[in-house]
Amino acid sequence: MPTAHPRAAARAPAGKAKSQPSAGRRYCMQPVQAPRQFDSSVSAGRASAILAASKKWVNGTQLGYYCYKRGDGVPAAWQGNTADVEVVDQAFEAWAKLGIGIGFRRVEAPEDATVRIGFDPQDGSWSYVGRDVLNVRDPLQRTMNFGWPLNTDYGHDTALHEIGHTLGLEHEHQNPNAGITWNRQAVLDYFSGAPNHWQEAQIEWNVLRKIPAAEVKGTTWDPDSVMEYHFEPGLIDAPAQYREGLVPKGGLSYADKAWVVESYPGVRAPAVGTLKVGLSQLLKLKAGETRNFEFVPARTRTYQIGTFGTSDTVLVLFEVTPAGNVQIAGNDDSGTERNARVSMRLQKGRHYLVGVRLFYADAALETSLMAW
Repeated sequence: MPTAHPRAAARAPAGKAKSQPSAGRRYCMQPVQAPRQFDSSVSAGRASAILAASKKWVNGTQLGYYCYKRGDGVPAAWQGNTADVEVVDQAFEAWAKLGIGIGFRRVEAPEDATVRIGFDPQDGSWSYVGRDVLNVRDPLQRTMNFGWPLNTDYGHDTALHEIGHTLGLEHEHQNPNAGITWNRQAVLDYFSGAPNHWQEAQIEWNVLRKIPAAEVKGTTWDPDSVMEYHFEPGLIDAPAQYREGLVPKGGLSYADKAWVVESYPGVRAPAVGTLKVGLSQLLKLKAGETRNFEFVPARTRTYQIGTFGTSDTVLVLFEVTPAGNVQIAGNDDSGTERNARVSMRLQKGRHYLVGVRLFYADAALETSLMAW
């Protein structure tokens, strides 16, 4: 579960800075999270597979996002101006136009949003990662914040960076494949000083901590990722070429684009199947993959929809509407000995979409889906 965002102690910036002077650079500061704990019956390999995919959304998801404005009953500082909101729209569009299997739409009320965005300059820039967003249910609580103007090169990359977190991406310099050796004291001094004023736990979480290999986006480090920080000279001891600093190119890198297309396949996704009452559908999924099924009830009643097999999955039920897919139910069985199941009264003739992402299976091709 996410912790409450620790305000002023962390003033955050995201991945790069062309237009911001180095003396005033601020960085994206992720809220410190308690690592997920598994029961002793869950093997290391199974736990690794769950962690690798558990923050990713199910294909077919359409994330509604909302930018707080006057009259919402939130602090005035959370309210964004027109220029910043336009950059947020553009950043969501930049990710979406890659042809991925999830979508985004700006909604008109915070209670209709999954992603709720503030613009508090005293709280830095940050976002919860992937499906951790779902744990922040209060419509008057943010899942993302921007702490400086977005209508600059640095601001555009900040918007892309924070949305990258919402998609499930972590900070790239924490990739264990990077082989970075930090000058620890220099890092602590730099980030604890102005203008960030981070505490040691926040520096550890956002800079020094190595993310488990199963959770990173690829097998190699991408120093040009939009999820990478701009580092000043003296913070990195190795690799040697970055002792004088690291400056990403800006924008979405090739690896950023490849990761999101692989994680959320659009045109390359398996064909959408059809779910029939009482007929089991073999999912035929590898770890991390998703599959979708259409379901049109023949009569109005309460239906059970669930998976079968020795596996870890997340199952999501959407109603297909003119405005997009609206999630109406979901269940995550990962790390347990049960199967994912939802129970919902569904209406005759309406169109629904059932999505399943497989985290781990004890045996390949033995997980199925059924409605009854």
